[in-house]
Amino acid sequence: MLKLALSALALALVAAPAGVPSAGLPASAALDVKEWTVPWDDTRPRDPFVDATGRVWFVGQEGNYIAYLDPASERFERYEIDPGTHPHNLVVDGKGMVWYTGNRNGRLVRLDPKTRKLTTYPIPDPEVRDPHTMIVDRAGNAWFTAQQAGAIGRLDGATGKIRLWKTGEGSRPYGIVFDQRGRVWFDLFGTNQLGVIDPKTMEPRRYDLPEGARPRRLGVTTDGAIWYPDYARGYLGRLDPASGRVREFAM
Repeated sequence: MLKLALSALALALVAAPAGVPSAGLPASAALDVKEWTVPWDDTRPRDPFVDATGRVWFVGQEGNYIAYLDPASERFERYEIDPGTHPHNLVVDGKGMVWYTGNRNGRLVRLDPKTRKLTTYPIPDPEVRDPHTMIVDRAGNAWFTAQQAGAIGRLDGATGKIRLWKTGEGSRPYGIVFDQRGRVWFDLFGTNQLGVIDPKTMEPRRYDLPEGARPRRLGVTTDGAIWYPDYARGYLGRLDPASGRVREFAM
C-alpha cells in the first residue's frame, strides 16, 4: 500500500498558490511527519496540492483518478476521470476548481469538486499530446509544459482557447513557475537553458546555463532569483534575471 506523507513544512510549501514563491518556514521549525495509506493500490499517487480548506489533493497517475485527503477526518475522496488520461499534476485555483493535465490524452481538464463536473480543453495541436506540469495564474489562466512534444502552452480562462509556443526538438520543457511579476519561467530539461514568457508581451526569452547543465524543476526566491537543480551534474544553480549571471553550488 502506498502512503501519503505530510509534514508542517510540506503543507506550508504546497499550500501556496500554484507557482507563486512561498515565504517558507524558519530553519528551526520542528517537523511533525504523519503518513496516511492511500487506499488504492498501484495507482502512483503524486503531486499533492493543499486547497484553501486544508484538503490535500493529488492525482493517481496510473489509476486515472483525482482524489483528496481531509487530514482532519482522515477521509479520502476519489473522483473518477476519463480512462487513458494518466494525470501528471494538479492545481487548485482561487475559486476552488481543480485543474489537471491529461498526460496521455492531450488535454487540460477542470474539475468542479461540488458537482463532479469535468470541463475538458483538448490541445488543438495533435503533436502536443503530453501536457506535463501546469500552474494557474491569478486571472485564471492555465500555463503548462509538454515535455516530449517540446511546447509551452497557455489556456485562456475566459475563452478556453489554447496558445502554444514550440521550444524545439529535444528541448523537453519540464518545470514551470511564476515569479513575483507574473512572468512564466520554465526549464528546458533536454538543454542547458531556462526560458521565460512575459504575459504582457507574450514574447519568450531564453537564458543559457553552464555547458552540460540539465535543469529539471524551478524555484523563485523573494529577491527574484530563479533557482534550479542540475539533474545531470549535481549542482544547485541560481540565475539572476536582471544580469543573466548564473552561480552554481556543488551538492
